[in-house]
Amino acid sequence: MRCLVIGSGGREHALCWALAASPLCDALFCAPGNAGIAQDAQCRPVAVDDFDGIEALIAQEAIDFVVVGPEGPLVDGLADRLRAKDIAVFGPSAAAAALEGSKGFSKDICAKYNIPTAAYGRFTDAQAAKDYIRSQGAPIVVKADGLAAGKGVTVAMTVQEALDAVDAAMVNGIFGTAGTEVVVEEFMEGEELSFFALADGATALPLASAQDHKRVGDGDTGPNTGGMGAYSPAPVCTPEMEARIIREILTPTIDAMRAEGAPFQGVLFIGLMITKTGPRVIEYNVRFGDPECQVLMMRLQSDLLPALLATTNGTLRNFDLRWHAQSAMTVVLASQGYPGTYQKGTVIRNIEGAAAAPDVVVFHAGTARNDAGELIATGGRVLTVTTMAPTITEARNRAYAAVDLIEWPEGFCRRDIGHRALNRE
Repeated sequence: MRCLVIGSGGREHALCWALAASPLCDALFCAPGNAGIAQDAQCRPVAVDDFDGIEALIAQEAIDFVVVGPEGPLVDGLADRLRAKDIAVFGPSAAAAALEGSKGFSKDICAKYNIPTAAYGRFTDAQAAKDYIRSQGAPIVVKADGLAAGKGVTVAMTVQEALDAVDAAMVNGIFGTAGTEVVVEEFMEGEELSFFALADGATALPLASAQDHKRVGDGDTGPNTGGMGAYSPAPVCTPEMEARIIREILTPTIDAMRAEGAPFQGVLFIGLMITKTGPRVIEYNVRFGDPECQVLMMRLQSDLLPALLATTNGTLRNFDLRWHAQSAMTVVLASQGYPGTYQKGTVIRNIEGAAAAPDVVVFHAGTARNDAGELIATGGRVLTVTTMAPTITEARNRAYAAVDLIEWPEGFCRRDIGHRALNRE
């Protein structure tokens, strides 16, 4: 098959890396890709929101199967557009992608179908949101309703912080149209978990568990980011907990979307809080997580491509996947200043040295080549150094040993990825 991956981040590099290893994949393309993806796929300079350009590329390269990486094109209907032209595509319809595209919609789905989540309110009026916050008190969570690149959530420990978050989103418009509505919800205590499943509209196939680190600083301090590291499996996801998640959240969600006339096909990523009373939904995502995708692809023993194809043709019911028993960890290297302002174009050296160690893969998230052929940083999150080892401790040691071989003075990383799991080993 001739396959095309849409996207340019670390998630897409991990998907390309896995797809390139499939004996079913005869040719692999990525649009637009990055300097690292170019090692595994033929990159084409077509933006993820250039639907006309994507269609032209599909025709030009006789693409058989399209894998959409990021959420934006899915929310905007790329999968619908391609399916309407009989092009096989991995990713949900726009109607199903609303689970991520609108936090208010997803909360309403949970409420309607009795899926456990935090109590909440939806607001299009800033003053009404503030009144609700004052009535509830702090801590409390304020979320921009739409897509905000992982930066639209404020976990406010004081009422004033929550009020400021409402002003930032609804008055100052820092998230654009994504912040014209906000969801204000109950603060949940517990441990976060990333739970993934493939779905073909009727059947869901759970994947391996993972845990992400959203805060920018060690000790889970500082602002939220798109993710500073992850590991898999997550010890908090015991067999008993997984069974509860499937029974109480995953299956009801798939059933709910089918009942709503928007059957979910693709990968469903459920952000969960494991509370004292059980699992509760924090949010839904309609694509692989980044950087969780990197550790999942590292641990996946089966061929990825048939699994993705099974979501498009309704054959997941009898499908199974094999996973390495080892643990995987990924550490994100980001530009100094991220998630705020940062410098682009800084030179990165010795990626090859870092990736030379056994069971180490450096996935690129925001890189390019300059005119001199040097590798440069082009984004906030730039590299994801991913490793696998018998234990989380060993995977972590390998990851940071590889990180320390990369020569990039303008970059930084968290030094405590996996700290929750280490306490359980």
